[in-house]
Amino acid sequence: MEISGILERAKTERWTDEEVVKRVKAGETALYEIIMRRYNQRLYRVSLAIVRDRSEAEDVIQDAYVRAYRHLDQFEERAPFSAWLTRITVNEALARVRKQGRNEQLNETEAGGELHMKIADTALDPEQSASRTELGALLEEAVLGLPEQYRAVVMLRDVEEMSTSETASALEISEENVKVRLHRGHAMMRGWLLARVGTSGAEAFPFMGVRCDRVVRSVFERLEAGNSAGI
Repeated sequence: MEISGILERAKTERWTDEEVVKRVKAGETALYEIIMRRYNQRLYRVSLAIVRDRSEAEDVIQDAYVRAYRHLDQFEERAPFSAWLTRITVNEALARVRKQGRNEQLNETEAGGELHMKIADTALDPEQSASRTELGALLEEAVLGLPEQYRAVVMLRDVEEMSTSETASALEISEENVKVRLHRGHAMMRGWLLARVGTSGAEAFPFMGVRCDRVVRSVFERLEAGNSAGI
């Protein structure tokens, strides 16, 4: 099911998600790799924001890809495919959190009370000199230290740079809730940290090379096994 070396990269990169999905549904299953390569980084980041474990986040996106593939006929193009796929991933991640009994959801409507991040205070000097790698590591620690519902919003809005409406669709919450969670998430993080990291934020959550290849390979192996079993 490998497509590497078969299709011209320039041609496939011009295809929209919807075009790729239509081809996959028509039987060109190898093209599903395009979708995985296109969204591995995003799905890994949002999964990591929820489960806070790198290995588990990788498992989550594999499960999400398999589930999405098996339910492609349910994609009705009412929203972008990316939002539909992200929503499936979020649901998979949240299901794992609930199963493990570590749901941290808070009520957005509750007033009063001080919100706290669940990481140790690093007491960093705002003026200290740090390399891009160090700043990326600090951003990752800060984001992953947020309560669950704020982590996902901050990851999608600040790191993935998705719009408010896209984030709302992916998380199945209102745009107003996205704004509230983003505001509260920022309030819990050191304001200077996000300002200092700037455009290097996305680099704090890499998902490249071997890990990306492993996910693609594992998903196809699971799909092939499912086909053999008639699933």
